[in-house]
Amino acid sequence: MSDITFEIKKNIGTLSKNAKGWAKELNVVSWNGREPKYDIREWSPEHDKMGKGLTFTEEELKALKPLLESIAES
Repeated sequence: MSDITFEIKKNIGTLSKNAKGWAKELNVVSWNGREPKYDIREWSPEHDKMGKGLTFTEEELKALKPLLESIAES
């Protein structure tokens, strides 16, 4: 099995933290040297371990914004 490589290009913000120090974050991440994508997942305090997450292209993130805004309005 090949190793997954990643580089956090930009930390946009933290959504939450748990008691063990892991943080759910929105970052821009390049996976395996590919084009960076927006990424939401939990990270260990040292950013050397991660949980499962979701990645979005810029177009997908723009499409998600009005959906989230409609939830906030209801």
